Amino acid sequence: MPELPEVETIRRSLVDKVEGRQIHGVEILLPRLIKWPSAHEFQALVTGKTIQQLDRKGKYLILRLEDNMTIVIHLRMTGRLYFVNSGEKPDRFTHIIFDLGTGNKLFYADTRTLGTLYAMPESELWRIAGLASMGPEPLSAEFSPAYFCGLLSARKGRIKALLLNQKLIGGLGNIYVDEALAIAGIDPDRLAYTLNEEETARLYQAVNQVIDEGINHGGTTFRDYRDGTGKSGSHQNYLSVYGRKGQPCKRCGAPIERKEVAGRGTHYCPNCQR
Repeated sequence: MPELPEVETIRRSLVDKVEGRQIHGVEILLPRLIKWPSAHEFQALVTGKTIQQLDRKGKYLILRLEDNMTIVIHLRMTGRLYFVNSGEKPDRFTHIIFDLGTGNKLFYADTRTLGTLYAMPESELWRIAGLASMGPEPLSAEFSPAYFCGLLSARKGRIKALLLNQKLIGGLGNIYVDEALAIAGIDPDRLAYTLNEEETARLYQAVNQVIDEGINHGGTTFRDYRDGTGKSGSHQNYLSVYGRKGQPCKRCGAPIERKEVAGRGTHYCPNCQR
């Protein structure tokens, strides 16, 4: 699933291509991807509207249109949103096409068709539960050391489950949680409240570090992920543990192991993350 760095990279790659452009029409080839309102109403609400701003919150992309209308997109596992020039044809996984005029289009493609799209006034964004309840995201002022320390000290669950909880921290997913825990030298199975002050500070710094580096590297590409112009990310070349089962730890040389934590496949170094 695209996480915060991937979605932010998509946003940055599309900003100068879509902001200020009018949506001349919307072709919806798979109506069930539209979660609110109906596909027909979706078309009526956004057609003719100008895209004033392209924002992101956590893993959600938010197209802010004129008249306080918004389009919200969650890419889920395999969703892709990308800009195409005149004459480029959609592939068989392209399910929604936004016509931006002069032959330019914005394609939403999704191999596993798990993504979700919404259209509604900005005042009604509360309808999207995951967006309305999202916690502060890394690199933001709200995600302060004090906030992070308070999260850990008040909870007895496993640290990995806490970091993945979007109601507590927005935008983190499996890849970047594994990487942050590896950098901080913390076992993913540790109970959150058992981390001492030094470990908490180390993990806080690591969370911000992996998100910042992921953005700087254009995201992590293993299979489906591309930015808004079709480019792959390069952060997969810098990963410490994720996807490296059996390979030597870059710090100590011990083989990276994989286990299930919080229902997710988890990569870690058994020597550095005791």
